[in-house]
Parts: sequence; C-alpha cells; structure tokens
Amino acid sequence: MTRVSEHPSAELRLGFIGAGRLAQALALALQQAGLPVARVGSRRLESARVMAGMLSACQACDPQEVTDQCDLVFIATPDAAIAPVAGAVAWRAGQGVVHCSGATSVAALQPAADAGARIGGFHPMQAFGADPQAAVRSLPGCTVAIEAADPALAARLHQLTSRLGCVGLTLPPGARARYHASGGYASQHVHVLLAEAVRLWQSWGATEQQALDALLPLLRGTLASAARSGVAAGMPGPVSRGDAGTVGLHRQALQAVDPAMRDLYDQLCLRGVVLARRAGRLDDGQAQTLEQVLSRPPDAP
Repeated sequence: MTRVSEHPSAELRLGFIGAGRLAQALALALQQAGLPVARVGSRRLESARVMAGMLSACQACDPQEVTDQCDLVFIATPDAAIAPVAGAVAWRAGQGVVHCSGATSVAALQPAADAGARIGGFHPMQAFGADPQAAVRSLPGCTVAIEAADPALAARLHQLTSRLGCVGLTLPPGARARYHASGGYASQHVHVLLAEAVRLWQSWGATEQQALDALLPLLRGTLASAARSGVAAGMPGPVSRGDAGTVGLHRQALQAVDPAMRDLYDQLCLRGVVLARRAGRLDDGQAQTLEQVLSRPPDAP
C-alpha cells in the first residue's frame, strides 16, 4: 500500500470486488471526493461493466485483476460471498483489503492477511436503494464503522471517511453483529412497526397511503424530538406520561384485531416504562400501575 498521508489522493489505486448498490454508491462518492476507482470486478462481468460505466477511467475486469492493480480493495459482495472471494484470489503484502459488511467478522478476510495484506471492515450505516445518485446524496453525515488492527490501514480508512463527509467510528473486534443489529432497530424494524400501524388503519377501511400520510409526519416529529432531547427524554405517548387508562384501551383494541399485535405492544410498552423512568417522567407508583395493566389479561377492564 502507498504510504499513508494526511490527504489521500489519486496515487492510491482503489478497487472494488462486487458491483451492487453499496459498491456503486460508495464508488461514486469516492470519485466525487477526488478519489477515483480504478478497477471493478464481479462474479458477473456484465455487472462490473455497468458499474464501471458510471465512473470515470474505471475498468471492468475479473476479481484477480482488481487485486493485482489496486492498493486498497473494497469487497462489497453479499456477506456469504466475502470469505469465498477472499480465498479465491491472490493478495500481496502491504495491500489493503476491507469488506463492506456490517455484521461479518473481519476474520473472513484471513486468506488476505495470511498473504501479508492489511485487512479491515468499512461499513457505512446507511440504506442503499436502487438509485445510486440518491444513495450518494444520503452519505454525507452518516457514520462509517471502521475496524482495522493495522494502524496505517485504520488511519487511511478514517481519512477516506472524512473525505466522504462522513463520521468515522472505530469499532472494536467482536462488536460487528451488535453494531449491525442496532441499525435494524433504527431502520428495518421501523418499517415493521409502520406496517403494524397501517394494518390498524386498514381494519376500518383506510388505505395504506392514508395511513402513511398521517403517520409519517408523526414519525418525523418523533425523530426530531429524539434528536433534540435524547431517546428517553424525547419519548412521547401515554406510557411516557403514565396514562395507564389509555394503555388499557389500546390493549383491548389490539387484542380484538390480532393477539400477536397486542403482545408486541405489551413488550414495547414495558421497555417504554424503563425509558420513561430513566428520564424521570414516571414515579415508582406510575410505573407500577403501568406494569400491572400490561400484565393483566388483555380483555380485562
């Protein structure tokens, strides 16, 4: 790898193995930051050609040519393919090799480490949709989890992160799965909760669009409150104000629609009681009353 400098530049030859949504967005963002990608390889050469066509002076090739020609290689394949890819090509000493998975251990790159390469993880905490340009616009300000035992590689990855306008997070070994699961709570699980809310609207004949038109502004306000006041202090709703009567009404209504939905509501409310107490929003008596209501048979008054 080229010597780590304060301002990484085009003399560092970057390459990608994998040409999916994350790879496309990250490569475009690097190019816009003045760090062009020289090579892209993929199991399907046509996929590599499509991605290379989005970039300036980037060549599509097989994965081995990426490793032969590049100083820092991003493996942006599906998680299950990372270890096979790392074991299928020849690496060289001093080369940087990082995967872009949030959950997969850096140990999946051990074949590269055995060849003397410096290995690590580089995962943007962001959702990547079908539009690469939209994904690029969403990158600035997001957190990138960086894991690398080699100090030079870690420094290089933090420099790249800064050039992208992102926030670098040094992730300790063994924390990747927990870190990635946290993203599920803040991203995919929000969709699950919205789907449950939409089902309730549909139970009286409303459409999904009507539900989203009403609920998304509420969600945006909730997120703004959390950003302004913190998770616990910014929590709204009947649990946060000790309104056990409303919680009881909710439980009865949800039980009539779907007992599993009511059970999920109970579990969330119990966690909410803990949050509200942490913020000093509930006293011991209010918390006990809520817990008692949540422990009753769902059809009890």
